[in-house]
Amino acid sequence: MRIDVSLLPALAATFMLVFARVGAMVMLLPGFGESNIPTRVKLSIALLLTLIMLPLHRNAYHVDLTSMASLIVLMLHELVIGIVLGATARVTLSALTVAGSVIAQQLGLGFVTAVDPTQGQQGQIMGNFLTMLGITLLFATDSHYLVIAAISESYRIFSPGEVVPTGDVASLATSAFAAAFKIGLQLSAPFLVFGLVFNIGLGVLARLMPQMQVFFVGVPLTILAGFLIFGVVLAAMMGTYLDYFIGVMRQLAPMN
Repeated sequence: MRIDVSLLPALAATFMLVFARVGAMVMLLPGFGESNIPTRVKLSIALLLTLIMLPLHRNAYHVDLTSMASLIVLMLHELVIGIVLGATARVTLSALTVAGSVIAQQLGLGFVTAVDPTQGQQGQIMGNFLTMLGITLLFATDSHYLVIAAISESYRIFSPGEVVPTGDVASLATSAFAAAFKIGLQLSAPFLVFGLVFNIGLGVLARLMPQMQVFFVGVPLTILAGFLIFGVVLAAMMGTYLDYFIGVMRQLAPMN
């Protein structure tokens, strides 16, 4: 019996190209690319997704093994696409960081910091909590399947070998950062209103009762009332964030 192995070099090159796109995207995706996840686990996820994507999009690659330069250019092209898609999805988490920072400032907890387990660096405790909760909800609501679907659908938008449209990429990055900041402010809007009204009330109280130590009364009340509001609006906040995340993923890879 004779086994034909002539296709193995081209198949191996195609596998590496698919792995370049998938791996670069996985290393940045929310939930998959967190710093507290071991590198071997990330690589295992990337390899598994590559094995799934390879049969689906193998014919999209036209590998020329006679030219090493064209193969390297194609590899860099796939890496850039993976980084762009992964970074755009990663920016969605910054909306929760912005919201957490604004909420912490309004509650008088802006100085309270802790190590963010997802990034391995210092961050405000409210932002860390919202980020962890957001990642948990992405998996609890099966929204991470949209990420996997977006990897597959990205081949329709960014075909292998085609020139990356720099204008579209710049527009995507700009809109992603603007939307993240906008959603972050929208999520923290109840606390902005609360902070404005409460501080105006404290100012009026200080003018009416100059002998009263308004600061020592206002700080505990601010924290107490702020946490009560936080408990009431938390479900609506995270629901809005999930809708925003799903919208971003569908923008990355619109599916029929």
